[in-house]
Amino acid sequence: MVLLSCGNDDDNNFESAPPRLLSEVATEDDAEIREFLETHFYNYEEFQSPPADFDFRIRIDTIAGENADKTPLIDQVESAVVNVSSSEFGLPDEELDVPHTYYYLSARDGGGIAPTVADSTLFRYEGMLLNGNKFDATPSYTWLPLTSLVRGFANGISNFKSGTESNLIINPDGTSFYTDSGIGLIIMPSGLGYFIGTGPTGSLPSYSNLIFAVDVGNLIVDTDTDGDGIPSIMEDLNGNGYLFDDNTDLESETNANVRPTADFLDPDDDDDGILTRDEIEIDEMGNITFPDSDNDGTPDYRDSDS
Repeated sequence: MVLLSCGNDDDNNFESAPPRLLSEVATEDDAEIREFLETHFYNYEEFQSPPADFDFRIRIDTIAGENADKTPLIDQVESAVVNVSSSEFGLPDEELDVPHTYYYLSARDGGGIAPTVADSTLFRYEGMLLNGNKFDATPSYTWLPLTSLVRGFANGISNFKSGTESNLIINPDGTSFYTDSGIGLIIMPSGLGYFIGTGPTGSLPSYSNLIFAVDVGNLIVDTDTDGDGIPSIMEDLNGNGYLFDDNTDLESETNANVRPTADFLDPDDDDDGILTRDEIEIDEMGNITFPDSDNDGTPDYRDSDS
């Protein structure tokens, strides 16, 4: 979304306002989110003692009036920090590793395991702004790779365990649900969401803080997005949870004037003409070893002259 301002001469000459700094917005976002958490609660009592007809959906309301004695979200959430660089949004001002805090709440523990930020995951969700306006939702479970989603969602959902196949219920109408899925909230600043983007519906304001209510059904453990034999999470070489800045053959791709492809999407990570799968070894138990034929400290699959 581009912000426009009209000149004093009102001659219809418009100029765009430059995007704000990540670091500046992050501070404001966190203050706004914390105020929200201090003044709102969720239906935790229903999760603690579920009524017979409870649908296990999270509902948020203001602490006021008859709800004045409710426990605020700020006392129930946990938090984590993710560093974000301005290049992730294509911003002109180069800011590196700006810390952004997101908050998460587990309303029901899942019976399975938690996905990594690189796993394909089955979930349903509801997205809303802090004012309660809903902007996106998937009423049915949907498979999506977490790498295709905003960082706050991918990092946040990795804190919730999935359900288990033995507890999958399929209704007569074809819909389904897990009786032991992980259910929770993710509250994130705009820098972990769309920042100056317009979101999935094309209408979100810039610098929107977001809330996602999530229900995690299942996942593909050790998702291998490019099918090269290496789980995508292992191709996060710098360990920052952002797989798009790990690109072994970036220089050769740049020289060839081709679109750079991150390692987790590239079946030939070092661009030597030999597929990554043919430069690693996987035993019958699924264990991976990485040969280094020239003993230079760099495994063959990332060494173009090995």
